[in-house]
Amino acid sequence: MADSDPDRVLVPALGRPREDEALAYALETFPNADVTLLSVVTPLDAPLSEGGVLERDDERTAQARRKSQALLETVPRAKRDRVRIDTVEGRPGTVVPQYASDEAVDHVVMYGHDTRSSGFLRRFLGRGIAATVVERTTEPVTVLE
Repeated sequence: MADSDPDRVLVPALGRPREDEALAYALETFPNADVTLLSVVTPLDAPLSEGGVLERDDERTAQARRKSQALLETVPRAKRDRVRIDTVEGRPGTVVPQYASDEAVDHVVMYGHDTRSSGFLRRFLGRGIAATVVERTTEPVTVLE
C-alpha cells in the first residue's frame, strides 16, 4: 500500500439517499482500507433529526443500526468483512469530525447532496452537513455529488 493510501476510512450513515454509493466508492477506491460505517443518530431537538420521527432514543438507535446493516447488505459479500458498523448520537457536523479524530480515521467518504436541506431550507438552516464535515475534519474528506 502506498504511503498516501488510507488504512481506515469512515463513511457516515445519516439516513440520506445514495449512502450506499458512498460505501461502495470507499470500498472500491481504497481496497486495502478497513471501513467504518458510522450510524449517526441525530438528537430529537435537532432541526433535521432523521425522518422527523419522535421515538425513544433506544428505538432510534436500533433503527439507525438496522439502516446501516441494510447498507452493508448492498456490498458484495467478499467485501463485507472489511466493514464494521458503529453508532453515535449527536449532530453530524460535530460527531463525524470528532469520531474521525478519536478513532484515527485516515479519510472520510460521504455523499454531499442533502435532500432535506435544499433550496430555501438550506439557506435558512445554513450550509449542508457535508460542508460542515469538510470544514471541521482534519483528515481528507471525499464528498460525492
